[in-house]
Amino acid sequence: MMKACTKHDDWLMAQLADAEFAAEYLNAAGEDDDPASYLAALRKVVEARGGIAAVAEKTQLSRETLYRTLSARGNPTIRTLNAVLKATGLKFGISPNAC
Repeated sequence: MMKACTKHDDWLMAQLADAEFAAEYLNAAGEDDDPASYLAALRKVVEARGGIAAVAEKTQLSRETLYRTLSARGNPTIRTLNAVLKATGLKFGISPNAC
C-alpha cells in the first residue's frame, strides 16, 4: 500500500494558517531583492488566512484591486500593505540587519 502524499501547496496553506509561520514566511520572502517575490508570498498568506474576497472586504479594496496589488507587477503603497497584513492578523516589524 502506498503512503498518501501531501501536495506542497496544500501543506504550505496549512502551515500559513499559523501566524508565526506566516510571519517567518514573509520575513524570508523579504530577504529577496525582487519585490515580486514578497508579493507572491503575501498573496499565498492572504489565500491561507481568509482568502482574497474576505481580505478585500476587510481592507475595503475590490477583489480585482487586491489581485492586481498582489501580482508580480503590483506596486502597493505602504498603507495598502499595512491594511492587507492587518486583515490577515499580521503586522510590520523592523529588526536590525545582521551584516
